[in-house]
Amino acid sequence: MSGRPAAFLDRDGVLNEDRGYVHRWEDFAFLPGVIDALRRLQQKGYLLVVITNQSAVARGLCAEADVLALHERMRAFLHRQGIELAGIYYCPHHPQGSVARYTRACACRKPEPGMILRAAQEHGIDLARSLLVGDKISDLEAGRAAGIPSLYLVVPPGQEKDLSSFPEAQRVSGLSEVVERMSTLKNGMPNS
Repeated sequence: MSGRPAAFLDRDGVLNEDRGYVHRWEDFAFLPGVIDALRRLQQKGYLLVVITNQSAVARGLCAEADVLALHERMRAFLHRQGIELAGIYYCPHHPQGSVARYTRACACRKPEPGMILRAAQEHGIDLARSLLVGDKISDLEAGRAAGIPSLYLVVPPGQEKDLSSFPEAQRVSGLSEVVERMSTLKNGMPNS
């Protein structure tokens, strides 16, 4: 597929502090350096796409409307910073949920690639020139299944995560480090 590259970004733990099932703007806090990193990715020509599992809905911890409201606040805040999100895709499902409507296995819940493939189709994204940044192995699995070659795993200082089954993945401390590493690539684009 030809088209623009995208930066596929997990939400909790990549864009904002992972405080456990964040679903209210009052509990949402961007991680240090994220706003600048998003701006720089956008300047490099990447569409910015958020892909996030939100099992709090299936678990009955919040309503789907709460997730949507939080995402609208996040989008509006970033817009005021000159940052445009091409899309926010979320999966409210979980196989062991407590809310019947959302309790199921699905093709959108990471590690499945459904959210990525849907975004690629809706926005004409070239997956072979895209990147994915996540903080869980399931994020990398979804990226690999979708054919994204540039995978980054956010690992906070002092923590370890086994990447032996993902030789193509790079361990980073945050989104800012991804952008810094990209600056050494030709034109700042992977696989140029």
